Amino acid sequence: MSVAGIIAELNPLHNGHAYLLSEAKKMASDGVIVVQSGNFTQRGEPAILEKHRRAETALLCGADLVLELPLAFSVAGAQTFARGGVSVLHASGLADTLVFGSECGKIEHLQTAADAVADPAVEFAVREQMQMGVPFAFAREQAVRAVYGEEIAFLLQTPNNILGVEYIRALRELQAKITPQTISRVGVPHDAAEVTGAYASGSALRKRIEAKEEITAFLPPPSAEILQAEIRKGFVPAQYAKLDIAVLAFLRKATAEDFSEVPDVTEGIENRILNAARISRTLTEVFDNAKTKRYSHARIRRIVLCGFLGVHRADTESIPYLRVLGFSERGKALLRRARETAKLPIVMRASDTAYLSAAARRSFAIETTATDIYNLTLPEIRPSGTEMTENVVRI
Repeated sequence: MSVAGIIAELNPLHNGHAYLLSEAKKMASDGVIVVQSGNFTQRGEPAILEKHRRAETALLCGADLVLELPLAFSVAGAQTFARGGVSVLHASGLADTLVFGSECGKIEHLQTAADAVADPAVEFAVREQMQMGVPFAFAREQAVRAVYGEEIAFLLQTPNNILGVEYIRALRELQAKITPQTISRVGVPHDAAEVTGAYASGSALRKRIEAKEEITAFLPPPSAEILQAEIRKGFVPAQYAKLDIAVLAFLRKATAEDFSEVPDVTEGIENRILNAARISRTLTEVFDNAKTKRYSHARIRRIVLCGFLGVHRADTESIPYLRVLGFSERGKALLRRARETAKLPIVMRASDTAYLSAAARRSFAIETTATDIYNLTLPEIRPSGTEMTENVVRI
């Protein structure tokens, strides 16, 4: 079989994603699998559009099977996010290629960068610099520059290259028989505020959606149609600000001990966050007051969200099951094949988790709680329990 895998948030699915899907289809005669984040994302915020609807846009834009990246990995930094996505593809036993966009567009350069960051000399230098208070990303870039030179260090300055390096490292760690392939990112840089022709970044599109501005020119038609339909229903945009008081209340009653098992909590950062919560009136103020050169805005947002949703460090150790969000006719054939090749249980409906391991049941319980909370961020609040009743998307 020739099956390509893509790992993405699709928040929302824009023309850049559509281009990546089209390129992946050229490399895979038997189908494309998308591993998609759930209702909360790497930014430590709710996705602008509910996960099943994003899966539907993926299927209508060329994907054949959409599997969910569990919450604990969706709201993590690049290394854990990448390891989670690659683990899902590896456990499916279906994909033989991982396709991703990058700023450099050259897989051999990213493979060299992956060699560099795993070099013991680089790792030692990073630890030394971090002990002096240097942020991890800058320390790693500097260490790579000292050993491997400017060209390789330069790759570690942009987000898609960094994520690509982490994909390669995860493939090696898992000894997965999946070949990494990269294509040059088209359109605009990650998180860019400006637009170029028919291309806009996800962050720019989310801001336009929240401002009720026109965005259809930057989305493939199926994505635009689904997004507009969900806006009419009152299910878009999800907004973190609607949780401000709830999360602030949680932080004001929390203790450092409550954050002892939360991912990415080190060196007393939890105390800084809790102190910020006591003097802040909004979550934005909490993040601003807790941020330092060493602790980024995104890292603090993720820690706060994981604490609020009950995500623990142990939840990021392994993928507990393969959750199907949607499939096409070709995807149905892939699922039949996966019944023979998958290394983990395949979950199609909530009841499928009842007889799984304790870790798997815990993971699904966290997803259920997260979705119930996500439903509070919508313009028209949805009731609890939709994680149990939402059907797998079939195209």
